[in-house]
Amino acid sequence: MNEELRRPDERRTVKVSKYLSKHLRHQPDRIGITLDENGWVAVDELMRAAAEHGFRITRAELDHVVAVNDKQRFTIDGARIRANQGHTVEVDLDLPTAEPPAYLFHGTVARSLDAIRAEGLRAMNRHHVHLSPDRETATRVGARRGRPVVLSVDAGAMHRAGHLFHVSANGVWLTDSVPPEFLRFPGSRTDG
Repeated sequence: MNEELRRPDERRTVKVSKYLSKHLRHQPDRIGITLDENGWVAVDELMRAAAEHGFRITRAELDHVVAVNDKQRFTIDGARIRANQGHTVEVDLDLPTAEPPAYLFHGTVARSLDAIRAEGLRAMNRHHVHLSPDRETATRVGARRGRPVVLSVDAGAMHRAGHLFHVSANGVWLTDSVPPEFLRFPGSRTDG
């Protein structure tokens, strides 16, 4: 297929994905939808509300975005949909605790390092700190804000110290915070 013919579909996919992120993670009330306590909303309700606010989404587009999103940000379960993590609105994703691998990774940028060294990783305006299972994913996450710096998190030691971890449907590890003593910075002899 001609590259130019694919671009509009890819642009539309990105546009729908960003729209879903905005309204399923941050501002459901902006289009008049209500997420249940676990972050779910009926697909029909979402599509109706989007259309009423000038952004028509077909079920085929919705299914496509959920299937091809490289970060697997969304889950459809029958007639309902939710974002897998990253909410700034109050939801309980009802994820069971899980034992993490020995090391997880966090992508950031150099301008954040002083605060991270002093305070560790904090959830900020989200419910949890997001950690990646591999350096490559953490690098991509950090690159969204500039030149990436990847921190290693001694998740095994955190777990043994009583910190709880959850893993979302798309493989992102979640924890309340990461104290500085569990972080390994690039160039240190123990950076995971």
